[in-house]
Amino acid sequence: MLYEEGYIEVTGGKVWYEIHNKEFPATPLIILHGGPGSSCYSMQGLKALSKDRPVVFYDQLGCGRSDRPDDNSLWRIERFVEELAKVRQALRLDDVHILGHSWGTTLAAAYLLTKPSGVKSVIFSSSCLSALLWEQDQKRNIGKLPAEVQEVIHRCEREGTTDSEEFKKAILEFNKTYVCRLDPYPDWLKEGAKYRNPEVYQIMWGPSEFTVKGNLRTFDCTSRLKEITCPALYTCGRFDEATPQSTQYYSSLTPNSAYHVFEKSAHMPYVEEPDEYMRVIGRFLNEVEN
Repeated sequence: MLYEEGYIEVTGGKVWYEIHNKEFPATPLIILHGGPGSSCYSMQGLKALSKDRPVVFYDQLGCGRSDRPDDNSLWRIERFVEELAKVRQALRLDDVHILGHSWGTTLAAAYLLTKPSGVKSVIFSSSCLSALLWEQDQKRNIGKLPAEVQEVIHRCEREGTTDSEEFKKAILEFNKTYVCRLDPYPDWLKEGAKYRNPEVYQIMWGPSEFTVKGNLRTFDCTSRLKEITCPALYTCGRFDEATPQSTQYYSSLTPNSAYHVFEKSAHMPYVEEPDEYMRVIGRFLNEVEN
């Protein structure tokens, strides 16, 4: 099993990548991590999929092991779309499957709508394809939390104190319900915090998950999902902040798509139900190829 890692020059700097099982004769899978400004660190378990095909990870510019340039003009979805095209070109990924998670689904959709060649399938894992729908879903999600947690979230957002300790504690309660339901929370995931870049998240999304104030606030590709014609799989957790209702709605707008819910997961089924996640994703990819 041939492993390769290195750096690719993109607009603004270099991005780090790694390939597992590079020489295997099947269509490679490229992973688009969440964020914006996170990294592929939490998704390393997906290298298990490399038993059937090459699996490519890369840290988007500004986070992880990639360069972190001090240029706020770089944090635009159009540049990330261009970056993905450059990664594919540099690694000679003429044919490819794409798996995006969370913000990675936003990037995947925007990229597919540029009509690139050679994309054999796409997996939208815990989708965010409309900032407005995401906001509406989070308002409903917050409404299911204990009253005192709701009060802190609403007050801190209203007063602009989302960097306060009480807001951070309230966010922990939200995360335990809608992001990762493992208790205790894995220590190795906590270590991934060093790979994040909050500034990229702040510029593109905003101060919290709940209210989109960054430059993605107008993003909504629902009216164009009918243009994505390659086989598509939409997945989410039963308790996901990317709700089953919205996920199923996106799937209904995409011509050649399927929909799957991981019953014991929130937003991180690849960590919360790793064996089932690998089974579902692996089966989809193999069915597309066969």
